[in-house]
Amino acid sequence: MPKVLDPNESYTFSKYFDLAYSPEDILADLGCTIERTDREDLPYTQCELDWLPELAESMRRRLKMVNTNTEQARREALIFPLIDRICDILDCAINIEYTVSVSNWLKGSLAYYIPSPRNLLVIEAKQADLTKGFTQLAVELIALDRWVESENQILYGAVSTGEIWRFGLYDRAARHVVEYLPLHRVPQDLEFVTRTIIGILQG
Repeated sequence: MPKVLDPNESYTFSKYFDLAYSPEDILADLGCTIERTDREDLPYTQCELDWLPELAESMRRRLKMVNTNTEQARREALIFPLIDRICDILDCAINIEYTVSVSNWLKGSLAYYIPSPRNLLVIEAKQADLTKGFTQLAVELIALDRWVESENQILYGAVSTGEIWRFGLYDRAARHVVEYLPLHRVPQDLEFVTRTIIGILQG
């Protein structure tokens, strides 16, 4: 029997953000486990990024000029320009507000879903809360696993406030989520975030 999720209740992805239960209990009801780690073993590219200083400068300008108090503003001014630039260079598609419906417990829209040999999911943390945001990301990765057909056993994700990024992954075979605890600030850590995203997408 489920421990915290109501079998008769319908849960959208955004609803998981508001649940007061621990991520361990929520994911256990979905048949999955979670661990947190401070290691940094994410994919990371060493390719030439001669366009990165220009992108960093444009982000600094946006931080000064754009009011990023709302979630939509952070997504449009800080998150989308970064992943759009990366996907343009790598020739990857970006699915925005991608609708997924697996079950009554796994449904809703994914903010940014980038299909590739290693699928990447990026969401914006509501209320700039990365902890609750990661719980929502974990649930979305579980849903994505059941929604897409892919031979790759790892699905990657990131939750971001626009200025701060945290990465995670889902091991499909083990049904296991890994949350990487280090926080990466933009534009200060823009190179790390960019190289990590490219490393993930290039497979």
